[in-house]
Amino acid sequence: MIANRPDKSKLYYPQMPTAWWFKKWNYFFFLLRELTSVFIAAFLVVYLIQIYNMGLGAEHYAAFVERFKSPGWIVFHVVALIFAVYHSITWFKTASVILTPHVGSWAVPPWMVTALHIAAWMVVSVIILLLFVFV
Repeated sequence: MIANRPDKSKLYYPQMPTAWWFKKWNYFFFLLRELTSVFIAAFLVVYLIQIYNMGLGAEHYAAFVERFKSPGWIVFHVVALIFAVYHSITWFKTASVILTPHVGSWAVPPWMVTALHIAAWMVVSVIILLLFVFV
């Protein structure tokens, strides 16, 4: 049996302006966060290619790394780093809203959860940096 479908001419199709996300700052920052995923994915693809080239030998890897000294690659890596930091901070803010730990009957405020996440992130980053520099 075929279901009765409404006439397409009677359906409502709202028209969204192209720059709808400029209407509120929340929309803009949400789309900026989504854009960060593209740069992080591109960086990870480059990183996987770098790991692949590492396995091809020292001279091949040295030639590959030499390409990263161009200004375009430097700008790409700086932008990817900025977007990765922004993405991480917004992720921690989201996690603090979703995760509400309780100590007894007291609910830990979201800003404190975010601060603790960022502090833990900084501690782990410093430990990795120290291991990279001194080992």
